[in-house]
Amino acid sequence: MYRRHCAAAAMTLVCALAVLASPVQAFAAPTPPGSADGGGKSLEQVRAEIDELYLEAGAATDAYNLAEEKAKKQSGELVELAQSIVEGQAKITALKNRAGAQAREEYRNAGLPPGARLMLSGDPQLFLDGISRTHQGQQATKGLLEELTRTQQDLETYTKDASTNWTKLEANRVKQAKAKKKINSQIAAAKKLESRLEKEERARLLELEREAARQAQTAWLDSGALKEINRDASPLGKKAVAFATAQIGKPYVWGAEGPKSYDCSGLTSQAWAAAGRPIPRTSQEQWRLLPHIAIEDMRPGDLIIYHADATHVGMYVGNGQIIHAPRPGRDVTLAGAGSMQILGVVRPDA
Repeated sequence: MYRRHCAAAAMTLVCALAVLASPVQAFAAPTPPGSADGGGKSLEQVRAEIDELYLEAGAATDAYNLAEEKAKKQSGELVELAQSIVEGQAKITALKNRAGAQAREEYRNAGLPPGARLMLSGDPQLFLDGISRTHQGQQATKGLLEELTRTQQDLETYTKDASTNWTKLEANRVKQAKAKKKINSQIAAAKKLESRLEKEERARLLELEREAARQAQTAWLDSGALKEINRDASPLGKKAVAFATAQIGKPYVWGAEGPKSYDCSGLTSQAWAAAGRPIPRTSQEQWRLLPHIAIEDMRPGDLIIYHADATHVGMYVGNGQIIHAPRPGRDVTLAGAGSMQILGVVRPDA
């Protein structure tokens, strides 16, 4: 019965595996005549609304990436557990075959206990030799039964672990699906707002976006943030910066890790992987798990984490600049390190 249960669990598992897998200072901008936004909003209001939609999409992207990483890990563990279950079943079958062979041998000897057969032999030497063999046989039988028990316990553990991991995998898939739906919804809403604008308005909107970034960067520089930042990159940091620099001009695609496109943390994680130092995949995990560095101690290769919820990241490359993948509709680019709300700095090779 137990064997059928484990076999069914393993078959179910194997079959299941087969189908796997911040606001900146605003400035006035009059509402253009004939504006197509339908609500009488100024371009500055439209820009702020679009920014908020992309911020929400960025947060959802981080949630999606984290769920995807967990799902990959659990899928790998499930494959290993499935293999362990198959091997455990094969081992139990072999052990039971050995036990059956011993039982058949007993039957062929008329079911007499080994001691009785030796006493009836009438040969003293045969009797003494037989005593030794009987003891060895008893020890072997005991060892066989103990091994069979251990293997059955291991198999039960593998089956329970597989069930637990499968539950976690399904939960992360649900999280992925919800995050994906929100990402697509927020991006679609942002694009819809932009699509309602005339060509000239869209050009003005882009200029407003750039001007807001310039103002934020100027305010950051005026604060004296760069006075103490004059450190050289580490050898690994130089490699990470070189990789990130080579990606400039490639498009942002949420969930992407290269080589043709990236999201923000996809770029930074791949840059450091190329430097030989793997780091967490998402900006929130990078902020949570990597060593924190004071801004005045920052050096090229360090990662600047942005927004209160740590949903954006860029790589500091010196001279007050970062390389980052901004958002959908934009390419990997060089930008001012202070052009967004800085949460803090982390160092992958601290």
